[in-house]
Amino acid sequence: MADSKERLFADFTAPTRQQWRDKIEVDLKGADYEKKMVWRTNEGFSMQPFYRKEDVDKLPTENALPGEFPYVRGNKKDNNQWYVRQNIVADDPAQANAKALDILGRGITSLGFRVPGDKVSAEFFETLLKDIRLDCVEVSIRTCQRHALEVADIYTAYIERHGYAKDAIVGGIGFDPMERMLLKGKDTTMLLPQMADLVRKLADYPGLRCVMVHSDLLVNSGAYVYQELGYALAWGKEYLDEMVEAGVPAELAASKIKFYMGIGGVYFMEIAKFRAARMLWAEIVKQYSDNAEAAKMVVNASTTTYNQTLFDSYVNMLRSQTEAMSAALAGIHSMVVTPFDTPYEAPTDFAERIARNQQLLLKEECHFDKIVDVSGGSYFVEELTVAIAKEGWKLFLDVEEQGGFLAAVKAGTIQQAINDTDKARHANAGKRKEFLLGTNQFPNFTETSEGKKPISPDCTCKHSCDPDVPALKTSRLASDFETLRLTTEAAQKQPVAFMLTIGNLAMRQARAQFSCNFLAAAGYKVIDNLGFPTVEEGVEAAVKAGADIVVLCSSDDEYAEYGVPAFNALKAADPKAIFIIAGAPACSEDLKAAGIENFIHVRVDQLKTLKELNAKLGIQ
Repeated sequence: MADSKERLFADFTAPTRQQWRDKIEVDLKGADYEKKMVWRTNEGFSMQPFYRKEDVDKLPTENALPGEFPYVRGNKKDNNQWYVRQNIVADDPAQANAKALDILGRGITSLGFRVPGDKVSAEFFETLLKDIRLDCVEVSIRTCQRHALEVADIYTAYIERHGYAKDAIVGGIGFDPMERMLLKGKDTTMLLPQMADLVRKLADYPGLRCVMVHSDLLVNSGAYVYQELGYALAWGKEYLDEMVEAGVPAELAASKIKFYMGIGGVYFMEIAKFRAARMLWAEIVKQYSDNAEAAKMVVNASTTTYNQTLFDSYVNMLRSQTEAMSAALAGIHSMVVTPFDTPYEAPTDFAERIARNQQLLLKEECHFDKIVDVSGGSYFVEELTVAIAKEGWKLFLDVEEQGGFLAAVKAGTIQQAINDTDKARHANAGKRKEFLLGTNQFPNFTETSEGKKPISPDCTCKHSCDPDVPALKTSRLASDFETLRLTTEAAQKQPVAFMLTIGNLAMRQARAQFSCNFLAAAGYKVIDNLGFPTVEEGVEAAVKAGADIVVLCSSDDEYAEYGVPAFNALKAADPKAIFIIAGAPACSEDLKAAGIENFIHVRVDQLKTLKELNAKLGIQ
């Protein structure tokens, strides 16, 4: 049988790379190959539209196996199980306990409790953990950094008092002083010496990790993939150095570190990021210890809040679902799907149920927990993994040259880099170079906020938050458009944008659709039309509809004929109405000379244009 297969394939000649390229260029019909087919990533490298076996034969990932160093293909060999996690704010221990017991019966296998520092006590945890089987469920606890050692004592005493085997406990106690430095600008260097003491307290608990790297904070602040990767590695190494220098054995130190990473919206990029992260972290730990088990990177992945939106918020489910898929396929330890209503309220029971079920769907329906590293061997993913690893490693080395992660944070260079990226991404969203479905692209024309207002995360500790070092800015990508739309909604009158469609059928329809989407992003009421025989009839209909904005939608060639007459007709009928040309016709200068000021097309800054229109409409 094998011989017959070999003979069968021998009858076919494998196309060369050039033959594939030639075929693609024929199908492009004259379009530029580099512009149309090559993906130029934000990470600084380009990805080709196709790869061949000889491309990946040279890659360091080619001979990697699941469950083996450097773990690029995952930490496990026989399955891809991960913990389905839900976080609970535990202000009241009894209520938090009741919620935990309820969701444990609904598919959750990992609990993340956030406990206020001023409520930490043995009695509090006795109530909080009542009837929760710690040997069956992963339990992670976060509190004020100053109370981490106290929590460790209370938690280990609880475990011993209830007779659990130490090696059966999985979870952690969150200790990450540098997260607060990044988020709030508060210097917490004085807490770092507690790290070694915390690790020693949990040394006999192999499944409990206590030193956390919250690089998900970077993703939620707008970081690109290579930035999260490079900074997360430097962050983890900083903590590893801190513990080793304090006398903690390298194997123990590495085994107590857990990475909390975000999941961005670029599907294949995220799959490759987690694969690259495991590979690079394993290489870093190898420099400290030959213990292969300690070199395994344990990751809790969380879908990002950065691309979530207040308007059309159900689309957040689509975004978080693809994010969850990429993380699951990449092989993570545990995952949190952020509820879709997080931008504007404390998540409802419905939103939390949907978030849980999004992961359960991937397990029970898609069986993503059954196959290890399903993307392994994909020429594209392998190339992407190595490309991201290279860029992330460059950034890691750059941080090391600055004296390490802590020194870079104190100098503010990391915060500045992320804030610059965030600023660039907001600018790109404003220009629609980065799309947010339901916000700057295809908004819901009739939706209103219904009283929803954006909320921001609060600090849960009781200490001063006056900044000592620069902090990250954590504004969601949609925030600028949401502010604009909420301002419009608060106006005394909703502006009406009327599409004066005339001339070439295909062009007027396309431009009317573009203009409706463009203007509805500001919360304007848009009125589309089937077409008018004359501009005078169109203007008459616009005035009758109470239009504040009239958009002439036609073809470039016809704007020379219709533009000035339509403008003059509107000026005579309603001098206050704003006239807009949809497009950038060759006759633009002639139209401008006639007094036409406003043009909308794919190259204009949408956000800036909408703000200018609001100003002209008297909406502030």
